[in-house]
Amino acid sequence: MFITRKRLTLILVTLLALLLVACDAISSGGAVSSTGGKPGNAIDVSIIYAPESAQYLPRIIQSFNQLATEGKNPLTGQPLASGERPIWVTDLTDGKGGSSGTVMQGIVNALIAPNNQNVARPVIFSPSVSHWLALANERAGRQLFDLANVQPTANAPVVMAIWESRLQAIRDKVGYEDIGWEELLDVLLSPNGWCDYGVPNCRRTVYYGHTDPRISSTGLSTLIAEFYAAARENGFTGRQLTIDQVRDEAVQQGVRNIESLIRHYSRRTTEFKEYIAQGPEYLDFVALEENDLIYINQGKTQYQPPEKLVALYPKEGTFWHEHPFGIVNADWVTPEQKDAADIFTQYVLLPPQQEIIMSEGFRPVNPAVTLAYPFTAENGVTAEGPRTVLDVPEADVIIAIQESWALVKKQADVVILIDTSGSMLDEGKIDQAKAAAQRFLADMDSSNRVALYTFSDSVVNRVPLERFESIRDELDRTIVNLRADGGTALFDAVATVVGDLNEQPDGDRIRAVVVLSDGADTASGTALNSVLRAIEASRDELNPVIVIPVAYGSNADIDTLSSIARASATRVQSGDPNNIGQILEIIGSYF
Repeated sequence: MFITRKRLTLILVTLLALLLVACDAISSGGAVSSTGGKPGNAIDVSIIYAPESAQYLPRIIQSFNQLATEGKNPLTGQPLASGERPIWVTDLTDGKGGSSGTVMQGIVNALIAPNNQNVARPVIFSPSVSHWLALANERAGRQLFDLANVQPTANAPVVMAIWESRLQAIRDKVGYEDIGWEELLDVLLSPNGWCDYGVPNCRRTVYYGHTDPRISSTGLSTLIAEFYAAARENGFTGRQLTIDQVRDEAVQQGVRNIESLIRHYSRRTTEFKEYIAQGPEYLDFVALEENDLIYINQGKTQYQPPEKLVALYPKEGTFWHEHPFGIVNADWVTPEQKDAADIFTQYVLLPPQQEIIMSEGFRPVNPAVTLAYPFTAENGVTAEGPRTVLDVPEADVIIAIQESWALVKKQADVVILIDTSGSMLDEGKIDQAKAAAQRFLADMDSSNRVALYTFSDSVVNRVPLERFESIRDELDRTIVNLRADGGTALFDAVATVVGDLNEQPDGDRIRAVVVLSDGADTASGTALNSVLRAIEASRDELNPVIVIPVAYGSNADIDTLSSIARASATRVQSGDPNNIGQILEIIGSYF
């Protein structure tokens, strides 16, 4: 190709300009990336953060890394000085966050059990609350985190999220405004439930829920608060819980009484908050971070809330979740990375980043940022927030509270009901259902009771209801050997299982049926309306039977499965083999 002198001159000038830019960046300590990505000489700072922080941290990380690409100091915005290297933050959660309890244990494992499947080696760990950093130090037997110098980055109190009409009913009943655990316990233990509080179309049962304290920050803080409430009911007047209160049988019974009113548990708030928005038919009140309540009231969930959720800041006190940045003291973190992590922490505290954090419903920790929207009454919160903050117990006390979970939590009776009719052979539906059942049981609490039923032309109780720990292997073998053939007696199967659960002598348990089917009934002697009446008949029981259908196949009878789900205030899930994990998280939000 012939190049004119004029064109050749233009090319040379362009190349010279690019070289000058590169030389300028190198002389100032930076390195320009030809692709706009991570500079070659960057200090890498990896981070794992809680799922709640995924609402804002990915944007903040992106803006921080952009400055590194441009060869600028993140705190001043000026070109890097001579010898100063750019800092690059690597998000190990891929923008999704990781459950605080699971990550905490992964970091501990990296030190004491590096061959464990759950191992995490970040430079920064940012759980929702510093409880987890104290627990990491205790479990590792060393100071993984310097608690005295851990920096909070975003504040969110744990609140009791309650529907506005429910809170007003309590206030009207007691005749005063300042409500806390004392009044909530009165509602929970009231013989006639909401009917004693003048709620229209009342029901005797009160629906309460919280997340798993072994992995969820909100669940852990809530369980600690329940121990505080039960201890005070039994005469405790101190400021900080001790081992003595946690091990006191009367206190444990008090917590057990609270937990007995649970209708739904969930592993994480991320999935839970999507379903809370269905309204009082799902839950009457639930422990949440304040930002999650704002999120729901802003209409960001898949459901449109039927009324406003309001934040009840318990009069006895609550905990602040401060979303701390804990820099890990371990051999995989160099002094240079620690200094770089400190710079990223300072960047997060600057007003522009704190404004982003506040826009997502978290209270800024930088006092230079004035609290503003969304902290308004229309979003169910007050600018003042909680008036009383509970003292965080020592790490060994928190561990004792976690370990007590098996003793005080409400247990569940779970029936897995699998469609083994001939239609389940199409599109590999039976194999998908079997794989989902196995994955589901892999995360089952060992103290729950589980049964396995199947149906085709008839209903078969394959594994009777027993403590899961004792029948784990039998369930797995039975599921592996299931074969599909015959008609689909779906209605007979659901009616049978609901009836069998209602006949269980120990009724103080969560009762759930997980139905894995394509939903097209061809062989039942029972009508759909009879099935719906059987489900609805238990809705006013202390522990109503919850039926959760999972639909398989492109020709699944969604209408029928939706009718069954609506009868117990649940929702049909799609049995997509590509999102089994997500489906199981959703199902887990019911118990």
